[in-house]
Amino acid sequence: MKPREISAKAVLAKTGISGYDYCVNPYVGCAHGCRYCYASFMKRFTGHPEPWGEFVDVKVNSPQVLRRQLKRAARGSVLVGTVTDPYQPAEKTYAVTRGCLEALLEKQFPVHLLTRSPLCLRDVDLFKQFEEIEVGLSVTTDSEETKRMFEPRSPSIKSRIDALAALHQAGVKNYVFIGPLLPLDPVRLFEKLDGIVDDVLIDQLNYPNKVKVLYRREGLTQYMENAYFCETASYLKERFEKAGVAVTVVF
Repeated sequence: MKPREISAKAVLAKTGISGYDYCVNPYVGCAHGCRYCYASFMKRFTGHPEPWGEFVDVKVNSPQVLRRQLKRAARGSVLVGTVTDPYQPAEKTYAVTRGCLEALLEKQFPVHLLTRSPLCLRDVDLFKQFEEIEVGLSVTTDSEETKRMFEPRSPSIKSRIDALAALHQAGVKNYVFIGPLLPLDPVRLFEKLDGIVDDVLIDQLNYPNKVKVLYRREGLTQYMENAYFCETASYLKERFEKAGVAVTVVF
């Protein structure tokens, strides 16, 4: 996939997500191609004929535009990557997310970041300079086979868990986003994450119509039932809280 370079008029935008003031998305689209992605609604604003997951636009002037906006913006918390992954493959070449973090660091805006990629470890030097920052990795299952089924071009589950461990070891506050809850073994997932995460956020599959055919074809329909979501979330919440880790279940 060849990214398209575009120029942005604005990068910092107000967000309606509770508890946060702004969002920053240095890319349009996402190369990870997650089958269930809620952000696919963005496609109707892009003019791309390609399916969601098969195009990426790079806002190459993001750091410069963000610096200009920050001169006028009231200090507030910033979500990085609400409708794109800020560390998708193009970031290795373009480093626009890193440039945006450098701009936010100059003003010490609090940052909350979410990715599926261990590429975020490249920027640990910046993370450690923020007064307030939280870096999250999405871990939706404990199974690489399930990952390949639902998130075909995203980094491996192991690489994400290793990245969480590296962030924890570096003293960077981290969190794991277990969402959407794909088919998983909660016992094994807890064991993989125990001792390496500071916070846990759990969410169910909120957009099942996108993947009903896939679930049915693979004989996984029981993993779309409310009972599965509730039982799995309850188990994980109990185990993490016993380990002294704060858990938020958002359904």
